[in-house]
Parts: sequence; structure tokens; C-alpha cells
Amino acid sequence: MPTPPASTLRTYALRLRPGDDLRRELQRFVEQHQLRAAAVLTCVGSLTEVSLRLANQSGASAYHGHFEIVSLVGTLALSGSHLHLAVADSTGRMLGGHLLEGNRVYTTAELVIGELPKLEFRRETDPVSTYQELTIYPATPAPSRKGKK
Repeated sequence: MPTPPASTLRTYALRLRPGDDLRRELQRFVEQHQLRAAAVLTCVGSLTEVSLRLANQSGASAYHGHFEIVSLVGTLALSGSHLHLAVADSTGRMLGGHLLEGNRVYTTAELVIGELPKLEFRRETDPVSTYQELTIYPATPAPSRKGKK
């Protein structure tokens, strides 16, 4: 296996507020900061609505109540993100799957995001899985913003 490309790490800390949509706010953050390669380093908080695509299912599964965010992991990029969420209910039962829109913050969501500025994540069709899978490239220089306001 060839040595994968490496990068320095730039970190961002943010807090989402009650009612925020976790997936939408992460996407907004990616667009605002023009992140081409990043990852969720940690996330804790709570949700009142959970929307996941469960393993080997095509549609969304929705849950309502009070849930603790146990884990949020995945990659973030302008070209596409891949995120998994695990939550626990008031009895400690856990549920997890692909993060979709519709995950509403209850009290808080505290996140640390790591940007890999020397890399670029892209989604390309894998010939074996046939899905859009992560490919990693050295970052190309960002387009110049000279003269733009």
C-alpha cells in the first residue's frame, strides 16, 4: 500500500444551539470556510429529533424524544460529506446510522472540526462498490479571489 498523503491540522470549535439542524449547520460551516478536506474530531450534545439512514436501508428513519449524542464521526468536504451519528435514549439504548437532515439540537451540540489544508477530498464512483467513495488528493491551490468583494 502506498503511503497516504499527509497534512497539517487546523482546528475549529463551534457550538450549535437549540433547534439547529446538525447536518445543515455542518454543511453551512463547510461552505462558509470552503473546507475541501476535514473531519469531525469530537461532538457531544443532545437532540430532540433524530433522522438516520440505517444500515442497508434506502430511506430515512425518524425518532422523537431526548437523545444524547454519543458519537459523530466522518469526513467533511465541499465535494461531499460522509457522517455517522450514534445516539443513546433515556434508557441507554443506542442507535446509529448515516446522519441526514432533520437532527434537531435539544440543548447544545459542541463540536471540534479538523481541517486538513494540504488535502482535498473528492467523491468518485468505486468500481467494486459502485458507490461514490472517498478519494484523497494533494490540495490544489484555491482559486484567486483578487478583485472580488
